[in-house]
Amino acid sequence: MSNSINHQRRNLFRRNNKSAIRPPWSKTDIEFTDICTRCNKCIDNCETHILIRGDGGFPEVDFTIDECSFCQRCVEVCPEPLFNDVSQAPWSITAHINDTCLTHTGVWCQSCKDSCDSQAIKFTAAIGQAPKPMILNDLCTGCGACVSPCPNHSITIKA
Repeated sequence: MSNSINHQRRNLFRRNNKSAIRPPWSKTDIEFTDICTRCNKCIDNCETHILIRGDGGFPEVDFTIDECSFCQRCVEVCPEPLFNDVSQAPWSITAHINDTCLTHTGVWCQSCKDSCDSQAIKFTAAIGQAPKPMILNDLCTGCGACVSPCPNHSITIKA
């Protein structure tokens, strides 16, 4: 009999929100929920207050509140080994714009582009139409700055 933990089998008994975005530099969701003590230190110290108590009391990012400034406070205050090296990319998520974007109805809106410091949102002009947004994934940091300014809630951040 092996002493190793079968995480797939263990997750059958856990309500695990697969769409939850954990704080930047977090280990995998399974490792995160296994190690996190739900002490709330990361939530209490988040510079932009985007960390909330999610399913099971585990910290999750809510980009409808604000953006991630990558201040690293969550990493610094956490007493557990939940985070990867901050010299690595904080996460592998990017912005995605869905079909409810106002530009698909002819409305000229560029609130997402205006809020994107990394200039990862480009608008393509077309004759007789409002310019359509396009995410430049190589520039997108997944910070979520484009989410809350969107008047139609058309932007999500996901893997």
